[in-house]
Amino acid sequence: MRNRRAALGDAWVDRSVAKANEFNAEFQHFITDYAWHGVWGRPGLDWKTRRIIVLAVTSALGRWDEFEIHLRGALTPGNAHTLSVEEVREALIQIAIYAGVPAANTGFARALGIMKELGIEPPPHPATDAWHPGVGKSVFTSTRPKLHATVREPRNGHEDAPTVVLSHALGQDGSMWDAVANDLAATCRVICPDTRGHGRSQIPNDPLSLAELAADAARLIDEIAQEPVIWVGLSMGGMIGQELAIRHPDKVKALVLSNTTSAYPEAGRAAIGQRIATVESHGLSAISTGTMARFFSEDFRQHQAAAVARHQRLLEATDPEGYISCAVAICEIDTTTQLNQIRVPTLVIAGEKDESTPLDMAQVLARGIPRAQLVTLSGCAHLSAAENPLAFSEVVGEFVASL
Repeated sequence: MRNRRAALGDAWVDRSVAKANEFNAEFQHFITDYAWHGVWGRPGLDWKTRRIIVLAVTSALGRWDEFEIHLRGALTPGNAHTLSVEEVREALIQIAIYAGVPAANTGFARALGIMKELGIEPPPHPATDAWHPGVGKSVFTSTRPKLHATVREPRNGHEDAPTVVLSHALGQDGSMWDAVANDLAATCRVICPDTRGHGRSQIPNDPLSLAELAADAARLIDEIAQEPVIWVGLSMGGMIGQELAIRHPDKVKALVLSNTTSAYPEAGRAAIGQRIATVESHGLSAISTGTMARFFSEDFRQHQAAAVARHQRLLEATDPEGYISCAVAICEIDTTTQLNQIRVPTLVIAGEKDESTPLDMAQVLARGIPRAQLVTLSGCAHLSAAENPLAFSEVVGEFVASL
């Protein structure tokens, strides 16, 4: 009975129990013992999962009275392990695939009725303005060069949620961040731009400088974020972040520099120069396999071949002119003597197996930026946010929460 009351609420159970008589009392006792103790009392699944299973099964079978009883219990404040409106919506969208659109359509209608009964009134929202929360709304800057980004609004609905910008590596685009972006968007507004020359952003005709890329970033923040941001940059994105914090300090309120450097040694610049020459002569496919060997650890490449292939295709689909222009920019990075100008809270992330920007480069950043923190992700190579997005999200999430 405790479980029954926790799931459905005292008011509903009291009404049900009050209907007991000599004819049906044993049945009331039977369902309480069999369902609410025998099944709901088992510890193998959490209650939210059990609630969603019940909603799925009852809608699929068209048992709408039972559906409403459980949905009311799941949405009533004070009941145990209630579902949020978002969780109910996601369950109904999932139900549409496996139980059919008509079932989900009825489920949405009944859910809205119960929400109104409980005083939950979702505000109007045109269907033409809806977008997929796992991808984000696609936006462009109004100024040129045109820059593209996706925007994920915070799923918790908080208007004062911090804005996080996730800036990708050379030869990738904003989709590199999808797993991390979806995690952070639980509590943050997340913007994933395509750096100029990548994705859907404008392709440059000439080589770029990091100062120009930082100016792009500042313009994107002004137009899309419209407030200072937490800039999270990996590799090239981290180099842009350094320039942004030095040249446009009013645009950044915190900084995460992942798998990046403040300067390349001569051998590093020569290696980038050789890759540029190869791309000019033979295209990006000529360097893509070698790039994946630097991006990911050997263990990841062996066990997650499909994921590696996805990022390799992303690299090969990058416009060669865009790649070369940005490669020229990052080759000349030299911010080491200016790191002390960065005055915002900073987290530096290194990959244990990153050979492109190894731990000693991360240590230079952490020592040079006042009060910077340094975290090393175990087992990760250069593209740490793609190799272990869960660990990356956790580290960045903790940093954001501490600000």
